[in-house]
Amino acid sequence: MSQERAVPASAVPLEELSSWPEELCRRELPSVLPRLLSMYQHSDSWLEHIQILKIIVEMFLPHMNHLTLEQTFFSQVLPKTVRLYDDMMYELTSQARGLSSQNLEIQTTIRNILQTMVQLLGALTGCVQHVCATQESIILENIHSLPSSVLHVIKSTFVHCKNSESVYSGRLHLVSDLLQALFKEAYSLQKQLMELLDMVCIDPLIDENDDILNMVVVIHSLLDICSVISSMDHAFHANTWKFIIKQSLKHQSVIKSQLKHKDIITSLCEDILFSFRSCLQLAEQMTQSDAQDNTDCKLFQKTLKLCRFFANSLLHYTKEFLPFLSDSCCTLHQLYLQVHSKFPPSLYAAGISKAQQEEIAGAFLVTLDPLVSQLLKFQPFVEVVLDSELELPCELQFPQCLLLVVIMDELPSQPEDVQTLWCTETQVSEATTRVSLLKAIFSSFEQCSGELSLPVHLQEVKSKGQTEVAVTLYQHVCVHLCTFIASLHPSLFPELDTALLNAVLSANMITSLLAMDAWCFLARYGTAELCAHHVAIVAHLIKSCPGECHQLTSLSVLLRRLFFFMTPPQQVEFIQKFSPKEAENLLLWQYISFQALPAELRKQTALEVSRSGTAQCRKWLSSSRTLGELESLNTVLSALLAVCNSASEALDMGQQTAVKEVGSQLWALLNIKLVTGQPYVQQTLCLLLPLLGFFIQTLDPQLISQVITLQTSLLKSEPPDHVRLAVLDFLSSLGKLFIPQAIQDKILPHLSSVFALLLADRNWLLEQHSLEAFTQFAEGTNHEEIVPQCLSSEETKKKVVSFLEKTGFVEETAAARVERVKQEKGTFWEPFAKVTVEEAKKSALQPSAKRARHELPLEEEYRSALQAATAALEAIELLLQKSPPPDWLLTKMETLQERIDKLKHHVF
Repeated sequence: MSQERAVPASAVPLEELSSWPEELCRRELPSVLPRLLSMYQHSDSWLEHIQILKIIVEMFLPHMNHLTLEQTFFSQVLPKTVRLYDDMMYELTSQARGLSSQNLEIQTTIRNILQTMVQLLGALTGCVQHVCATQESIILENIHSLPSSVLHVIKSTFVHCKNSESVYSGRLHLVSDLLQALFKEAYSLQKQLMELLDMVCIDPLIDENDDILNMVVVIHSLLDICSVISSMDHAFHANTWKFIIKQSLKHQSVIKSQLKHKDIITSLCEDILFSFRSCLQLAEQMTQSDAQDNTDCKLFQKTLKLCRFFANSLLHYTKEFLPFLSDSCCTLHQLYLQVHSKFPPSLYAAGISKAQQEEIAGAFLVTLDPLVSQLLKFQPFVEVVLDSELELPCELQFPQCLLLVVIMDELPSQPEDVQTLWCTETQVSEATTRVSLLKAIFSSFEQCSGELSLPVHLQEVKSKGQTEVAVTLYQHVCVHLCTFIASLHPSLFPELDTALLNAVLSANMITSLLAMDAWCFLARYGTAELCAHHVAIVAHLIKSCPGECHQLTSLSVLLRRLFFFMTPPQQVEFIQKFSPKEAENLLLWQYISFQALPAELRKQTALEVSRSGTAQCRKWLSSSRTLGELESLNTVLSALLAVCNSASEALDMGQQTAVKEVGSQLWALLNIKLVTGQPYVQQTLCLLLPLLGFFIQTLDPQLISQVITLQTSLLKSEPPDHVRLAVLDFLSSLGKLFIPQAIQDKILPHLSSVFALLLADRNWLLEQHSLEAFTQFAEGTNHEEIVPQCLSSEETKKKVVSFLEKTGFVEETAAARVERVKQEKGTFWEPFAKVTVEEAKKSALQPSAKRARHELPLEEEYRSALQAATAALEAIELLLQKSPPPDWLLTKMETLQERIDKLKHHVF
């Protein structure tokens, strides 16, 4: 004892200190600790550093005051420890380049460094364990150097282990045992640290203090570690995320304003997508493999479970921090789209079995709809989804449509203000507009051309208690849209009317058809007065159309369909309001099916239309017969044709004769020059052919001969497609006609020539119609000798035989069909850069680059109208060369000049 007292405790060698008893360590702590700390700061040896650190942690740390640990120990030692670890890591990476089985010196050096690093991690674990063991409730400020230092070292370790393949190249086996030990020690250290952090308490009454900021730093440091270990250890990765979510919610009241929510949401979404893609890859491998590998099945189940965990974590976090997620809405939106773009029935989905689809949908996809439900009331999410500038790549257009349908299904259960938020168009900023949900539905639906044409099928339950059935995308959207309309709040009816009308007027046929179907549902679901009101509106719109256009075509179809839903009293009111006795109303009656009317009313109205129509034809025939008046004449002919097609039984023999007579007189005025040069005359011909075809059995054979002769000459001049289609309709009506012997020589040669010309046409649509018309004619005609004469070439014969035998079709596999549809869709829609979650993280809510300018939908119609005007002027010029002009011509031309001047102002 006398010798012990002779040597001051502060001068005892390190080796001897490590063997001191516990009581001596406690007693000599005040004198020994300063010396050890000084040695630690000034030592140049890594081994000595580790030796000193282990002595402090194992021998003296248990005797330190836990309230002053930060000041007396952690702040003194840990910064140097972190630098020391970084130096070792740098040296390790540098030396690894020279590692080989032959170079034993470098191999020994690297292994020594790794062993030292393992010991350092062990010492840090001791620090964390001590704090956990001595304190029931931890104030972070008292140990704030410890978590930050430990997390830095852990991350550095995991990064090195993750990159070990590239760091050690092909020589990893020489150090793999120590790398494994290093990873396990870091793994154990993190688990211990999370246990410590779980004991931290922060006073919720204090708005801002160091504990709050330290906890935020800890959470985001763990978030960084998550991104490193995501592909290394799935269970550890999930547990780290579980801890992050748990701590965020535990301290929610004090840290909610300081957390970087966008970083957390983005990382969680990236991990969801990564695990989901891994799940799909495994499912695809299992589908392609004949033998079911039990290992793959277990891995698939494990990965799917991970997907569900991440999705539930996102759901929980979003629910609790929703007010702070305005800048994460783009990422959440993209997550939904990306997931559904990779899952059937998307064209871009992985090829997985039906059973796996159901398993993934039941375990993972079901969590995404509740996520949408949570976001429904959040205005920033509404603005992202309904952004007027939203431009999506082809593979995300179908998922966007599905998302909008899900939102539409959810809205009826929401308060009126939420429905209004989604269903009204609003100017968000000077550059951005939020469109209405209904407008977005039609716009998104229009972009799904590939999915509609294939078509893709979705599983849907038609009624409760029944099994799911496959429905097309069109059926899916239409049914859900009609359901939504049925539950729409009355205050939003104006928005509905606007959206339906705009969609009906769309240049896209399938979108227009969807809007018509929805409108017809509204007519049946709503009151009779509402239906009558809508019919009147559509009628007025038709009458206000300036001329032939796709909008007029759509409105006319809608009028025809809605008219069937009117009650007889309302139909009577309509007839009175738009009386067919007035010539201007015949414009409407050409589009109405008389089958929609009760028998007596049908007969009365058909007679009125017929009498009014024939009177207008006679009026034109007895007038100056100008080309400018042909448009109104064509309207009259179209109305007469409507009567013949849907109410012929209502016409007595006298009225039928009257219609036939005016048709014959009008045909007599046609000649090849007029028809080839004037679009309006071509339209007249296209109306007269089916009108005369309707009376084919009673037509004068001489007139039939004239018709076929003109058709022969006309086809040689290559008329427009709609003219050739009208010719085909007339030809098909000749099948059951017996042609008198006296006139057969004039008709049959021309008839065979016309069929030969049409069957040789290369246009696929005309070719199909030609084959159908020829088949109908050949099956019904009494003049069999003409049939072989129509087949003018071997190619035509083969074409007809293939059509009759239904052979010659190219078989296309399901996979090939999908690929073709994807290519077609890519052609129709300009290729956009793929918007990934990672890019969404960088770009936030920045608008996408503008699309290249589309050609105006009406541009072709402008060209056609201008060509018609030019042709009309050329015709007048020819007439002036032949004969003196009538007195009224100059006045008409001046009026025309005034209209041209007015049009110029609209152009400029």
